[in-house]
Amino acid sequence: MANQTVTNFLTLPATTTLNLYNDRIGDVGAQSLGNALLHNTTLTTLHLGCNLIEAVGVQSLGNGLRHNTTLTALDLRGNHIRDIGAQSLSVALRYNTTLTTLNLRSNKLGDFGAQFLGDALRLNTTLTTLNIGENVIGYVGAQFLADALKYNTTLTTLDLRSNQIGNIGTQSLGDVLRRNTTLTTLHLGCNLIGDVGAQSLGDGLRHNTTLTILDLGVKEIGDSGAQFLGDVLRRNTVALMFCLSIPCLYLKYLI
Repeated sequence: MANQTVTNFLTLPATTTLNLYNDRIGDVGAQSLGNALLHNTTLTTLHLGCNLIEAVGVQSLGNGLRHNTTLTALDLRGNHIRDIGAQSLSVALRYNTTLTTLNLRSNKLGDFGAQFLGDALRLNTTLTTLNIGENVIGYVGAQFLADALKYNTTLTTLDLRSNQIGNIGTQSLGDVLRRNTTLTTLHLGCNLIGDVGAQSLGDGLRHNTTLTILDLGVKEIGDSGAQFLGDVLRRNTVALMFCLSIPCLYLKYLI
C-alpha cells in the first residue's frame, strides 16, 4: 500500500481499525503512520505485523504514540525493531495514557530491550497486555522485567514464550509473584526452564492469589519440579497450561 494511501486512511473519520499486516510498508511507511497518529482521533487498533519496520520507523511511531489519545492496541510482531526500537517505544509509553495492548513478538529484542520496556512499565498505568515472545531475552532481561512488576499495577498478561530466560530468570519472576497482585496470565513456554525454575515459580505461587493461567510449555521440567508444582497447585487456583514434559503431563492428573 502506498504511503500516501496509508495516510489517507487515517484521515477518514470512520476508521477505527487499520490492518496492514505483511504489507511491507517499511520505515518510510511507518514514518507516515507516526506522523498521522499525531493528529488522528479515531483509530483504536493498528496492525503492523511483518512490515520490515526497523528502529527508524518505530521511532516515528513512538513519537506519534506520545501524543495520540485514542489508539488502544498496536501490533508490531515480526518486524526488526531490536533494542533501540524498544527504547523509542519505552519513551512513548511513559507519556501515552490509552494504549492497553502491545505486541512485540519476534522483533529481535534482547536484554537491553527488556530493560527499556521494564523502565516504561514502572511508570505506565494503562498497558494491560505485553507480548514479547520469540525474542532473545535472557535471564538479565527477565530480571529487569521482574523488577518493573514490583511497581506496575496494571499489566495483567505478560507473554515471554520462546526466549532464553532459563532458571535464573524464572527465579526472578517467581520472586515477584510473591508480591504482584495484578498479573493474571504468564506465558513462559520454551525458555529452558528446569526443576529449579519450576520450584522458584512454585515458591512464588504459594503467596500469589491473582495469577490464573501459567503457561509452561517446556519439556525440561522433571519429576522434582513437577512434584513441587503439584503440591503448590493443589492449594492454588492457577491453571497450568501446555506443560509438555512427561512429569508435567502426569501432574495434570494429580491436581
